[in-house]
Amino acid sequence: MSNLLHPFSKGNFNLKNHIVMAPMTRSRAIDNIPNDLMATYYAQRSGAGLIVTEGTSPSVNGLGYCRIPGIFSKEQIEGWKKTTDAVHQNDSKIFVQLMHTGRVAHEANLPEGGKVVGVSDIKAAGEMYTDVLGMQEHTQPVALSTEEVYQVMNEYISGAKNAVEAGFDGVELHAANGYLLEQFLNPNVNNRADEFGGSVENRAKFLIETAQKIADEIGKEKVGIRFSPFSTFNDMPTYSEEEVIKTYSYLATELNTIGITYLHLSYSPQIPESLMNALRANFEGTIILCNGLTAETAETALEEGFADLVAFGRYYIANPDFDQRLEKGTPLNDLDFNTFYTPGAEGFTDYPFLNSEK
Repeated sequence: MSNLLHPFSKGNFNLKNHIVMAPMTRSRAIDNIPNDLMATYYAQRSGAGLIVTEGTSPSVNGLGYCRIPGIFSKEQIEGWKKTTDAVHQNDSKIFVQLMHTGRVAHEANLPEGGKVVGVSDIKAAGEMYTDVLGMQEHTQPVALSTEEVYQVMNEYISGAKNAVEAGFDGVELHAANGYLLEQFLNPNVNNRADEFGGSVENRAKFLIETAQKIADEIGKEKVGIRFSPFSTFNDMPTYSEEEVIKTYSYLATELNTIGITYLHLSYSPQIPESLMNALRANFEGTIILCNGLTAETAETALEEGFADLVAFGRYYIANPDFDQRLEKGTPLNDLDFNTFYTPGAEGFTDYPFLNSEK
């Protein structure tokens, strides 16, 4: 673990080690407000140099899943302060992941006044869980007007400013896994005829302008982004390899110009080496590699030079002291898949530490 556990420094980005806790939806935010239980959960896992929170909505309309947190109200800001304070006590940094679910939503999960919106009116295939009605098909989205697109952009900017007020070290724009930012990028979901549809440049406009305006407001060193090229999760239809490579190469170049601090890549075997090379060549900031890594493959990724940092997801669910287990080479706890998204402490803050006194 010669690289994983050593301090990281690149530009103005300094962490106590090379380990990132990946963002993972956990559905414990009752009434969409971060709480004491969530603060305990993140504090337990603050052995990571950087924590990226679960997807957190910048608006009422982005709360597509049940019990996910927001960051658009005073109560939510105050709730998140408990988490950021707790994590900072262990000299870790924490970014909030700004996630608008877009069409990946059900109206039963939205608070009063919310509506399911999307880059287009194309309904996402599949179902999702609701506390009120059980499993339901995704709700038919209402396509955002051009004016409403700019309103959503302002919601992201406001959410980023709220994040700084709540004590976060920065924000990660969730442009992966089929949510709203990626819905703009995909030509089979984005059928718009205005300035946000058509060419690669137009489809990338919402993301790039949002990133630029957030960087202007809170500082480019406090902005990261997450991508999952070639992923079909949440009914993201495939499109040509050439077009995907062109899209993400362009995004890397433009985000590098803005000067954001990191690019967080959810890796899949479908990503060709040419795109990996283009991302590294076009983006000079920190690159975080995530998805399916073990301690050994993560160490290799750092040694080979593509990744500056490595992120772990499910390992951190069951192993709050994951960094210590890596250091000592001790076994990992088993995951309880039945409690990933249930309310309450079970399967959330009750996984055992190596030191049972914690």
